[in-house]
Order: sequence, then structure tokens, then C-alpha cells
Amino acid sequence: MATVSLAAASPLTSTPRGIAAPAPRTALLSLRLGGVTAMRFAGLAAASQPVERRAAAAVAMAKREQELEEIRAMTTEQLEEEVVDLKGELFLLRLKRSARQEFKNSEFGRMRKRIARMLTVKREREMEQGINKRLSRKLDRKWKQSIVVRPPPSLRESKEE
Repeated sequence: MATVSLAAASPLTSTPRGIAAPAPRTALLSLRLGGVTAMRFAGLAAASQPVERRAAAAVAMAKREQELEEIRAMTTEQLEEEVVDLKGELFLLRLKRSARQEFKNSEFGRMRKRIARMLTVKREREMEQGINKRLSRKLDRKWKQSIVVRPPPSLRESKEE
């Protein structure tokens, strides 16, 4: 039977004061990403994102830019109509959640962000026209009161079928 000393088996090394400290790590860490080996410092490897994740973030950003271009191409009336439709869809999602039906939880954030982008573009256009914040809020209240309640597009499509 072989005997192994505790000092050799332990990952901790002793210091001059007798306090246990972790053993020093290697300076370089080799990561294998998609068949490519990348050498990085151990401290940086934990903090940096994998290549695939950064690529996915770049794709998501491109989609947002494309969506923003589509929103900017709409007229103000189309924007207001789309906001009303999205708020109706958001309401339906909340109903589904309260009734414990199946729904995609990520749709909440996605719809809210799309509504926010549309309202931001609407406000940018108001600023270009020289409408100040106070008047904008007044116009917004009038617009909200003039909204005719109608079913969101998803319900309209299901009624047609």
C-alpha cells in the first residue's frame, strides 16, 4: 500500500506564516472553441464571452437595427395603430398568464421593447416639429382618449377563420 502525504495531495500550499493559500494557477488557459484553440490569460478567460455568444449578440443587434429602420419607415398614424395593436396583444398575454395557459414569457419583454421603440420614434418626430414635452404629453392624452377599442390582430385573424 502506497502512502501519500497530505501536503502533496492537497491543492493548498503552505506559506511562511503557516496559513494555507491556494496553489498558483497557470498563467495561460487553453480554450477550445469550434475546433480552434485560443490561448488566454486565466483571469481574462472567465470574464470574456465565448465567440459564439458574441456572434449571437451581433446578430441580435443587426435585427434591432433592421426593426428600427422598419419603424422609422412607418407614418405616424401607422405607428399609433401598431402601438394600439401591440398593447392589445400584451393585454392578451397577461390574460393568458393569469389563466395559466401556455405562452412565451419572452414575448412580454419583446413587445414592451417594440412599443417603446415606436413611441421613441414618435417622440423624435414631435421634437423635429418643435413640439415641447408639455404639449407632447397633452397631445398624447388626447390621442389615448380617442383610441377606439378593438380586438388585437391575433383575435381578428382567428375570427376570420
